[in-house]
Amino acid sequence: MRNGSQTRRPRPHRRSAQLQRFLGRRSRRAEGQALVEFALVVPLFFVLFTAIIEFGFLFNATLATSYGTRDASLIAAEAGDVAGGDCVILQKIEQDMGAPADPGSITQVQIYWANDTTGVAISGAINTYTRSGSTTCSINGVNVTVPYTISGAQGYIADDRCNILAGCGVDSAGRTHDSVDTIGVAVTYNYKFHTPLKSLLGWTGGGINFTRSNAMRMEPVL
Repeated sequence: MRNGSQTRRPRPHRRSAQLQRFLGRRSRRAEGQALVEFALVVPLFFVLFTAIIEFGFLFNATLATSYGTRDASLIAAEAGDVAGGDCVILQKIEQDMGAPADPGSITQVQIYWANDTTGVAISGAINTYTRSGSTTCSINGVNVTVPYTISGAQGYIADDRCNILAGCGVDSAGRTHDSVDTIGVAVTYNYKFHTPLKSLLGWTGGGINFTRSNAMRMEPVL
């Protein structure tokens, strides 16, 4: 026997080695799980991101169309029974449809005599224009050309529009105008998708059609 304590050599810690192997396997499993979760989440995130962008374009188109009908109905109210006033109304709509909205996506414009209370078009008193071809009007000696063509007969000609405060009596179509007319403008817009959202969601069709309208009382003449 030796005097004093005997020095022992350090032995490898088996538990430490096992723990390291366990942590290594767990780390690899965690990496694999994260990769799977990433593969699942990225497509959903891409669809959501694309939808937000698409909604921005659609919202802009609806606002532009609403502003266009508002300004056009104001022009119509000021034009009154001036011959060729429809061309100025249509021209204003074109000017208001700024990018990213596209005036080429307008499919139809209606200029009509509106009910004073509801703003709804009075049956038969409607001028319907499609965005094709061209129409030229002469207003105070100035020619105005717009990329629209009348569809069918004019149901609300300029001569029949009443801007006299006391009313205009019976027009050429047999309708009675007891007071100043309320004139309305309705625009139908075909929204086309700007992003791959339509394909991602499996949607079909040629786009989204919506209509915006405004009506205003004509500026009265005493």
